Amino acid sequence: MKKRLIRTDRLLRTMHLLRFILPSRLPQIHRQNAVELYRGGDRFFPALFEALRGAKKFILAEYYIVRSDRTGSALASELAGAVKRGVRVYLIYDYIGSIDSPAAFFRNLAAAGVETAPFNVPSFHRGLRWFDRRDHRKMTIVDGEVAFLGGFNIGDEYAGLAADADRFYDLGISIRGSAVEEFMRIFSETWRRERGDPPDVSGAAGDGRAESGSGNGDVAIVSGGPGHRHSRIRNVFLVHIAAASDELLIVTPYFIPGPRMIRALMRAARRGVRVRLLLPARSDMPFVRLLARAYYDVLLREGIEIRELEEEILHAKAMLIDGKQAVIGSANLDQRSFHRNFEIAVLIRDDALAGSIRAIYGEDFRRARTVLLKDHERRGLAVRILERLIGLFGWFL
Repeated sequence: MKKRLIRTDRLLRTMHLLRFILPSRLPQIHRQNAVELYRGGDRFFPALFEALRGAKKFILAEYYIVRSDRTGSALASELAGAVKRGVRVYLIYDYIGSIDSPAAFFRNLAAAGVETAPFNVPSFHRGLRWFDRRDHRKMTIVDGEVAFLGGFNIGDEYAGLAADADRFYDLGISIRGSAVEEFMRIFSETWRRERGDPPDVSGAAGDGRAESGSGNGDVAIVSGGPGHRHSRIRNVFLVHIAAASDELLIVTPYFIPGPRMIRALMRAARRGVRVRLLLPARSDMPFVRLLARAYYDVLLREGIEIRELEEEILHAKAMLIDGKQAVIGSANLDQRSFHRNFEIAVLIRDDALAGSIRAIYGEDFRRARTVLLKDHERRGLAVRILERLIGLFGWFL
C-alpha cells in the first residue's frame, strides 16, 4: 500500500498544479489501467486491426488523416467487415487533413454501413476563422474495452509500408480500463457537434462504464480545443516542465513552442533539470523544421541538449518527466496544437511504461545527430533571414 501511494504521488501533485491553470474541472485520475506501448506502425496497426476484428458492439474511430492507400483500404475492409457482423461503426475524419483521399472512398464506407462524419467541412456559415480549425486527434475505441491512440494517422507512411525515404517513425499506446470511458465521452462530444445526435454506445463494457483494469497505469486525460479560453494542451506541457526535478525528455516532430514554452524550458535547465529534445532532421513540413531551428540558439546556450533524428521522419509525440511519468497523445509542441487543433493528451504514471519509453528514446537519442552551438551558429545569413521571414507566419504553421 505504501509503495502504491509513493508511485501515484507525482500524478497527484501534477493534478494539484493543473488546478491553478485549468479554468474548468480537473481531469479525473483513472486507476489500474493496462497500458501497452507500440513503437512503429509495424507493431501498432496489427494490434489495432486485431482489436477491430474482435469487436462485438461498436467501434469509434477518429483520425486527422485517413488515406485511401493500402493501409486506408485495410482499415475500410475491417470496418465494413465489422458492420456485416452487426457492429455499429462510427468514423470521424478531418475534412482538410483527409482532402487527398477521394470522396468515393468515404462514400463506399458509408455504403458499407459505416457512419461517417467529416470534421469541419468548409462553410461560410461558421466563418473564415473556423476554417482553420482541425480535428488532430487519432484514436479508436472498441466496445468500450480498449482505446488505441497516439501519433498514428491512417496511411502507408505511418504503417511502415511507404518507401524508406517517406517512412514515418511514430508511437502509439493502447489502454484498457476505466479511462476508456473518458475517450468515449470525448468522441461522442465531437460526433454530436458534427452530426447532431450521439453515437450509440450501448452494450459498452460495464454497461456504459468501463471497468477498472488489471494493470498498473494511472491515467488522466486532457482534451483541448480552440473553444477554450486558455490552451489546456499547452498548460499540460507547462505544468510537467515545471514539475520536473531531474530530467525532461521531449520528443516532437513539429517544434514551434512560443515564448512561454521556451521560458519554461530555460527555467527547468537553470534549476538543474537535464532537458533533452529529440527533433526531426528532415520533415514533411520543411518550413516548420526551419522555424524550429530558429529556437536552437537560446536553448543550446542554456545547456539544453538537442538531437535530430536522421534515419526516419520523426512523427512521435511524447514527454517523459523524471523517468517516471509520461505524456503521450496527438499534440505537438507548436502553436497549432496549442490553440487551433482539437487534441488529446494522456498523462500516464506507469513504471513499466516509463521504463520502456526511456529505453526506446534513450537509444533514439544516442543514434540521432547532436546539434552543437558552434555548428548551429555557422548557418548562413540567407538561412537566418529565411528563419525570420517564416517566423512572421509561425502562428499559422
